[in-house]
Amino acid sequence: MTTALDFTVRDIHDQPVDLAAYRGKVLLIVNTASQCGLTPQYEGLQALFDRYKERGFLVLGFPCNQFGAQEPGSNEQIEAFCDTSFRVSFPLFSKIDVNGDDAAPLFKYLRAAAPGVLGSQRIKWNFTKFLIDKEGRVVKRYAPMTKPERIARDIEALL
Repeated sequence: MTTALDFTVRDIHDQPVDLAAYRGKVLLIVNTASQCGLTPQYEGLQALFDRYKERGFLVLGFPCNQFGAQEPGSNEQIEAFCDTSFRVSFPLFSKIDVNGDDAAPLFKYLRAAAPGVLGSQRIKWNFTKFLIDKEGRVVKRYAPMTKPERIARDIEALL
């Protein structure tokens, strides 16, 4: 059975990261954007990370420019924005597609494992969130409008 931990992705510096290294941790995987009305969610995501990181929780941010071209920058620009604007210290990854033929394999898996409303596998917008348990299984998908703090109880249940 495939899990989220079976994928290798590229970090914000374009280095490969084997997600199996995160076995035993609870993950919140999010497609992000720097110029979106939901961009202030970075603050809430960082707060969750700060609150639970010592207990084995990580947020993994995957920038994506597929929604309203709201992530036009390079990986370097994205990293600088996240640091200066929100003091993001959770892992960020290289910009990817989350829908379509060129979608990152991880996101193809996440979409199939946790379909959205009415069974749709498409990601509708920036800041769609996927909660992953310690063994890499997708537990829940959250809509873009779901504020990070509303996910705290679900994270605690998995820690």
